[in-house]
Amino acid sequence: MNDLNYKKAIELLQKASSTEGFLASAQDVSNYKRVWARDGIICGLAALASGDAELIETFHKTLDTLAVNQHHNGTIPSNVMTNGDIDEVSYGGLAGRVDSVTWFIIGICQYAFYKKDSSFVKKYEENVKKCLLLLEAWEFNNKGLLYVPLSGNWADEYVTDGYVLYDQLLRIWALKSYNHFADDLTISSKISEISKQIEINFTPNAVGEKYHERAYNEIKIKDFMPCSFSPAGYKTQFDAFANSLALYLNIGSEEFQKSILEYSIVLKNKMALHLLPAFWPPIEKSDIDWNLLKNNCKYEFRNYPNEFHNGGSWSMVNGFYGLGLLSKEKKQEASEVLEAINAANAIENYSFYENFNSQTKQPNGVAFCTWSAAAAIMLHQSININFKFLV
Repeated sequence: MNDLNYKKAIELLQKASSTEGFLASAQDVSNYKRVWARDGIICGLAALASGDAELIETFHKTLDTLAVNQHHNGTIPSNVMTNGDIDEVSYGGLAGRVDSVTWFIIGICQYAFYKKDSSFVKKYEENVKKCLLLLEAWEFNNKGLLYVPLSGNWADEYVTDGYVLYDQLLRIWALKSYNHFADDLTISSKISEISKQIEINFTPNAVGEKYHERAYNEIKIKDFMPCSFSPAGYKTQFDAFANSLALYLNIGSEEFQKSILEYSIVLKNKMALHLLPAFWPPIEKSDIDWNLLKNNCKYEFRNYPNEFHNGGSWSMVNGFYGLGLLSKEKKQEASEVLEAINAANAIENYSFYENFNSQTKQPNGVAFCTWSAAAAIMLHQSININFKFLV
């Protein structure tokens, strides 16, 4: 165990702490010098794992900033920039961000669980209830699964859309977290319904009425859950974040989860940094989805093969992979992932880059990215002091 890696990660979260919450980067880059919902909550989870009182207080500020700026329809901001007395609020760019809503619920409940304070959930109950109603509306067909627009979550320049696996699993975690306090049979039923629909539509040889029977039968689900499907059919890339959540939340048969574990470990070891790529295999210029990928960016194209979402390696994603491994009693493998995260974060004198080319190790994106540090903290504490989140 190298404590210097942990110390550097904590220092970065401290440096990126503001009066409104965690910033996405300690670097002075305008779009990252904001309180982001998903980045902020993930940093908040790391704060809880660290036990650092000041970082935990910054997490509290993050949650409050998001709650205060919730839209009247229930949407949680994608990000908030505070300039004096006026908040500059974004609910998304080319599309709204579905996962801001689920991460917010998770954040409120994880904070309350850590503090052993159910009144904290009560304080934000109206905010959470608006979120839950909005998620119900986003099912559209009232069959259990969220329908997510292209660019509607953390992989906002990738090609997933429709019934995106990651968002369904994040919703389960949010509902489970909230129901720890609410103890509501209706919510328990909803969790079971969503879990069943994931198994029917995303796992092999599933029994039950599929959303898209013909498209399901055209693909061969084997080692992992595909990343998404829509009326146009399935996108079959391996989504590391989503499949890590499937392991962590224990979704799918024991046999199928073993196949996810085996596939992911082999894939990780093939990568130059020994970190899972965000999505695999990469979309190449000759592939049918290249034009969709190429046009899905607001400023500049970053999804070259093996980079960014298109096969790039993210410390943040691998932090959750490590938690998934630990949940399956794979401590040695999780320790190897932590070692790889620390090595990546340490590149260029601890620059904590956003992501890396999975083949060349070349860093990409913004430096001093706070959720890269958060990944190391969460996994370090989970391995070394057996820290547990509410699942």
